[in-house]
Amino acid sequence: MPSADDVQDALATVQDPEIHRPITELGMVKSVEILADGRVEVAVYLTVSGCPMRETIISRVETAVAALPGVTSVGVELDVMSDTQRKELASHLRGGQAEREVPFAKPGSLTRVYAVASGKGGVGKSSVTVNLAAAMVGQGLKVGVVDADIYGHSVPRMLGVEGKPTQVENMIMPPSALGVKVISIGMFTPGNAPVVWRGPMLHRALQQFLADVYWGDLDVLLLDLPPGTGDIAISVAQLVPNAEILVVTTPQQAAAEVAERAGTIAVETRQTIAGVIENMAGLPCPHCGEMVDVFGSGGGQRVADGLSAATGTKVPLLGSIPIDTRLREGGDTGRPVVVDAPDSPAAVALDAVAAKLGGRERGLSGLQLGLTPLRNF
Repeated sequence: MPSADDVQDALATVQDPEIHRPITELGMVKSVEILADGRVEVAVYLTVSGCPMRETIISRVETAVAALPGVTSVGVELDVMSDTQRKELASHLRGGQAEREVPFAKPGSLTRVYAVASGKGGVGKSSVTVNLAAAMVGQGLKVGVVDADIYGHSVPRMLGVEGKPTQVENMIMPPSALGVKVISIGMFTPGNAPVVWRGPMLHRALQQFLADVYWGDLDVLLLDLPPGTGDIAISVAQLVPNAEILVVTTPQQAAAEVAERAGTIAVETRQTIAGVIENMAGLPCPHCGEMVDVFGSGGGQRVADGLSAATGTKVPLLGSIPIDTRLREGGDTGRPVVVDAPDSPAAVALDAVAAKLGGRERGLSGLQLGLTPLRNF
C-alpha cells in the first residue's frame, strides 16, 4: 500500500496547467485518503469555480497517483478555493509583493524585455514577434508575449492561442500556445469587436498586462507595439524603462525613413535600441533561386546606421528575413514558420535573430546608466 507521503510526492509532480507550479506548492491539495483496497481518493481545490482546465487537472492527478505501486484506482474530487485562500495564493505568487507592481521594471529583474516597434503598419511586426517567441522557446527559453497593439491585436491568432485567461483574485493567468505565454485585449472582447479607447485607457490596459498577469519566471518578454510613436510607446517607457526597442522595417526607403523615426523615440525616453530587423528582404525565385528585391534593398542597414548616428551608439542590423508565403500562411493558421517549416530561409533567418536576442548579454539601459526616463509627456 502507498503511504500518505508517497501520494504527496506523486502529487508534487502535478503542475497546475495555468500557473505551471506544483499543486502541492499552491495549496491546491485539500485532502488525501488511502483506502484498504488500494483506492486513493484525492480532493483538489480549483482556483475558480469555472476553471477551464479542470479536466486537465483531474487527468494529471489520476496519472501521477495511479503510477504508485499498490494503487488500484484513483478518485478525484474537486472543490473551489475560498476568497481567503485565493488571496493567500495571489500573495504567494507575488512573493509577498504589493499589487500593481511591474516585476520587469524592478532593478533585480532577470527578464530581458524587448518592445517590438515599427514606424508604420504592414511591415510584418507581429509576424516577426510571434516567430521570435516560438524560436526562443525552441532554444530553451521561457517566453511571454504582450499583444500591446490594442487596436490591431493579432497575436492570439498568429500563435494559435485558443484558451482564455483565468482570474484569481486580482491576478490574471495567461493562456499559452507552443510554450509561449500570451495576453491580448482580444481575449476580453466579444468576437471581432473594435476597441475604441483613448490614451488613459490604453495605458491602464498595458499596466494590467504587465502588473496583474502572472508571468512566472520569464527569460524574455516581447511586447508587440502598435505602429508609430503614440500612447503605448510612451507608456512602455514609463512602465518598463529598461525595455529595449527592437525596430522592424522593410527594405524600401519610404518605410525605412518612418522606421528610423519610430526608433529615435529611444533618445527621448532614454531607452536602449536592441537592433533592427529587416523583413520582406527579397523574394527567392521559385524557378532559379535568384533573389528578387520586391521592396528594394538596403533599408534595414540604413535604419541601423541612422539610429546609430541619432543615439551615439552602435545599433546592429540583426537580420534580414526573406519573403516566404509560409510565413504568411503560418500567421493565418496559428503555426509560426519557425515551427512548421524550420528549414525554410525565413525560419532560419528568424531563428538566428532569436539566438542573438535570447543569448546576448543585456545592454545597459538608460535606467542603469543613471538617466531619468521622461515620465510627464
